[in-house]
Amino acid sequence: MDMLEINDLTRHFGEFTAVDHVSFSVPDGMMTGFVGGNGAGKTTTMRMVMGVLGIDDGSVTWRGEPISYAARRTFGYMPEERGLYPKQGILDQLVYLGRLKGMSDDAARRSVMGHLERFGLADRAKDKVEKLSLGNQQRVQIIASLINQPACLILDEPFSGLDPSAVDSMVTLLREHTSAGVPVLFSSHQLDLVDRICDRLVVLAKGHVVASGTSNELRSAGPRRVRLVMDSDLGWVRDRPGIHVIDVDGTAALFEPDDLSAEQALLTEAMRRGAVLELTPIRATLGDIYREVTS
Repeated sequence: MDMLEINDLTRHFGEFTAVDHVSFSVPDGMMTGFVGGNGAGKTTTMRMVMGVLGIDDGSVTWRGEPISYAARRTFGYMPEERGLYPKQGILDQLVYLGRLKGMSDDAARRSVMGHLERFGLADRAKDKVEKLSLGNQQRVQIIASLINQPACLILDEPFSGLDPSAVDSMVTLLREHTSAGVPVLFSSHQLDLVDRICDRLVVLAKGHVVASGTSNELRSAGPRRVRLVMDSDLGWVRDRPGIHVIDVDGTAALFEPDDLSAEQALLTEAMRRGAVLELTPIRATLGDIYREVTS
């Protein structure tokens, strides 16, 4: 059973519908990427999941039951607006946040120091947050969501401001949680990163889910694209039936065939006209898929 399920969530702000009957699941032990443009409804959805915003319609279930305040206390949540106190010490602040989640002082301190060491910040434990770079402040904010060994992680733009090394460290840390069965939902504008690390994707546009599934599922649902290269001009490809030309540049053409028979007919004609140097299916990027489903 999926541990976290979002069912027909809807939220209005006056006459504006920010989230419109959004449904998806975050399976156990999987990293689910939540992508969409500014104003798509990602943050509003996450806030409703965490109870920060009220739900106008729909529901959130956790382990098959309506989500409760007690269940949400076991979650790790990283909001879009960072909630650290800039003039407080890092260690004391994080230990306090751990105690708010029901941890003892000693347990919270051990967890905080362990995470600070992993992020190379153990020697800064007594510094005030405002003394840190923005990237290190982001690391501390991430630690705040992980202190209590959360049962589920809801992270809004967790990789923002992190350098590539810190991103890799963060991904490794999150993978440790998913390996233990923890479901992870995170939003990001970094489509290449989402494509690289996520098990599943949910694409939101104008408050609606427009696509969801694994990267391979989303790619297979899209049109097939093929690159053809010959030793002669390919302008004639534009007139072929069943072929939708995306681009022709002299001896190279990128196209979408209606079906395999149209592609085979094109290849036969190409071989009649000259030497075929390349006929290669093109793997769509997540960016390609995103632009297609949100256009």
